[in-house]
Amino acid sequence: MLTLAIIKPDAVAARHTGKIIAHLEAEGFQIRDAQMVRLTKSRAESFYEVHRERPFFRPLVTFMTSGPALALALERDDAVTHLRKVIGATDPAQADAGTIRRLYAQSKERNAIHASDSPENAAREVAFFFPTR
Repeated sequence: MLTLAIIKPDAVAARHTGKIIAHLEAEGFQIRDAQMVRLTKSRAESFYEVHRERPFFRPLVTFMTSGPALALALERDDAVTHLRKVIGATDPAQADAGTIRRLYAQSKERNAIHASDSPENAAREVAFFFPTR
């Protein structure tokens, strides 16, 4: 099963990309595709469309367009559920020890990594960045 992760601009700028990839590989994920991206405003709005009516939508779009990010198509058994466990809670202060967000996130808003939250969203999100998959 494939799922999507995005190493966000804050983690890329802080030079945590390699450590995060190593963490994911140690958890049994195989990278099936990867793409360094610089999201435009319209692409970020499209990707996060589901959150359009939420108060954090505009700040999220601004943040995700602030610098390069690394989109990853990841594979392993139970990929969606396991990735959500590995990244930890959205707020790094509430994330379990040893999770990616606890280790590398700056705040709830600058939380280092995105992960698909359901198999349906994983399929849509992987196709968004990797349409030939």
